[in-house]
Amino acid sequence: MGIHERFQLKSVEDLSDKIRAPGIHMPVSADIDALRQPVKIGDRVISNSMAVQPMEGCDGTPSGEPDELTFRRYRRFASGGAGLIWIEATAVVHEGRANPRQLYLCRQNKDGFARLLDTIMEAAKSQFGPNHRPYTVIQLTHSGRYSKPEGKPAPIIAARNPYLDGNLPDDYPVISDEQLEELEDKFVEAAELASQIGFDAVDIKSCHRYLNSELLSAFTREGNYGGSFENRTRFLINIVDKIKQRLGDAIDITLRLNVYDAIPYPYGWGVDKEDHRKPDLTEPIRLVKILRDKGVKMVNVTCGNPYYNPHINRPYDSGPYIPPEHPLEGVARMLGVAKMIQDSVPDIVVLSSGLSWLRHLSPYAAAGGVKEGWFKIAGFGRMAFAYPDFAKDILEKGALDARKCCIACGKCSEIMRDGGRAGCVIRDAEIYAPIYKAGREGKPPIQSNRLAEHV
Repeated sequence: MGIHERFQLKSVEDLSDKIRAPGIHMPVSADIDALRQPVKIGDRVISNSMAVQPMEGCDGTPSGEPDELTFRRYRRFASGGAGLIWIEATAVVHEGRANPRQLYLCRQNKDGFARLLDTIMEAAKSQFGPNHRPYTVIQLTHSGRYSKPEGKPAPIIAARNPYLDGNLPDDYPVISDEQLEELEDKFVEAAELASQIGFDAVDIKSCHRYLNSELLSAFTREGNYGGSFENRTRFLINIVDKIKQRLGDAIDITLRLNVYDAIPYPYGWGVDKEDHRKPDLTEPIRLVKILRDKGVKMVNVTCGNPYYNPHINRPYDSGPYIPPEHPLEGVARMLGVAKMIQDSVPDIVVLSSGLSWLRHLSPYAAAGGVKEGWFKIAGFGRMAFAYPDFAKDILEKGALDARKCCIACGKCSEIMRDGGRAGCVIRDAEIYAPIYKAGREGKPPIQSNRLAEHV
């Protein structure tokens, strides 16, 4: 298709017609019953095939506990009916926080996270009855090159990267092997706290070029954590092994995994060495198989870098540049790489990403994907910000209300860039429009007419 255009589809028939264009292949089903089916993960059962993705609110306390807006957001998610709630990026060390209000799981904050989990369960039971219990995953992270714990950039990089380094000096330090080994134990400590609190699973965040994601592509790094496949995956695999050794099966281990960076080799992971615009999932599939053999039962598949090539991981109508493709191509790519992982490792639960641009038509692509075996759970990110009860409406009404859907305007991301607490400026305007306006004051518009470069 090649040419970017704003969303203008009215019906599932319009969507079906549009994806007949060359280069677009994605599943669509007018029957959405597949989204009602439960999903089994080990001994646990997720009540339906829909998930709230880990959308960061940047609204914790300065010490990293959940705050008023955090509780409000998860209360709304829990009342919204999704079978799985994936709690947002939660740092395992202070210096790895992406912003001064990012959540931080440590012993001092344990009680705050326990209250958050209680809030989720109470809201879910109040809405759907005493037997309804959403499956909960807490995403453990180190923000790496995007660390900004005091509000100013304080990057911690795993490898040099000419596409992402920006103004970093040539002699900027790279995190050492010894520091990485110590950091593995911080993830384990956070996982132990999550288990004690009662979360069902921990996510060892490995996406969007945060620290662990960067290590997966550290082809040019020297030492025990760079170069070979075994070295580049060492950090993640060591964390999984150490959690298993300490906790056994007390808590599930999963991960949100970039399988395609769309950054040129040797600086990108999951890319064709000759053409980074094409995925090559040989290594990501190899990694998922190893993790499956170690007891990991679910992987949340994503792509790209929201700071460098955001159209790859969240197709949009309005953003910092005009993408070199139609948004439907981006949606199809996101669903397609999920299919590649699911086909290659059929006994693992694959959770998809990238549906929100489809608005009220997203349930039909989600149901098609589940029905045709592309993935087992459909994840909704920006849509959940805008429309926290999306799953309830799908389950009870069989459709979404177009007036409540995300419009892919990118303002939730703009709030984050401006240092504010994030949410939907359009659909939750009473709370977030004033925050958005305050953050934008005196700044130039983010929307640009420039074409994408390098991507």
